[in-house]
Amino acid sequence: MFTVDDILVSDEVLNAPFACNLGACLGGCCVQGDSGAPLEPEERAALENVLPAVRKYLRPEALKVIEEKGVWEEIGKDQYATTCVGAAECVFVTYDGPAAKCAIEKAHRAGEVDFPKPLSCHLYPIRVAHYGPHEVLNYEKIGLCEPARRQGRRRGVALPEFLREPLVRKYGAAWYERFRETVAARREALHPAGS
Repeated sequence: MFTVDDILVSDEVLNAPFACNLGACLGGCCVQGDSGAPLEPEERAALENVLPAVRKYLRPEALKVIEEKGVWEEIGKDQYATTCVGAAECVFVTYDGPAAKCAIEKAHRAGEVDFPKPLSCHLYPIRVAHYGPHEVLNYEKIGLCEPARRQGRRRGVALPEFLREPLVRKYGAAWYERFRETVAARREALHPAGS
């Protein structure tokens, strides 16, 4: 574990190879799990705000769930997630052939909304946990993402580089630069050049 400012980061994040391979996993992280996408408290309003723009991308069964339950639900004390169609399929899932994709991200890429998607989705497979006053970044290593690990190894891409955009979104560019410098120093300390 190491610290960047007051954020704790699991050592597993340092060198974990990772580059999403949607053609292999088919977006399984959007349709498998115990609940919908975890949400920051302020993201509840963001989801409600983007709904009019993304509605046209949503499936009829998702729209039915949204009409009955809304776009988010409380899953624990002060814990929120997107609502689901069935057991675990996020209501914002849309399909491109067999691949599950995010309707919010689709609308964002089309310039229709400013909100890219929930941070928990953007940061995945890093999960943010809270321990007392500290946030902790943990690597959630699941079998579904094995194609992403293989692709990361082939391309020489590790989590710190792959997740640059969402990390900057959450903590800012200055924090990300300190994170990158700390990662480089820790990598060097663990595997000195020429050793």
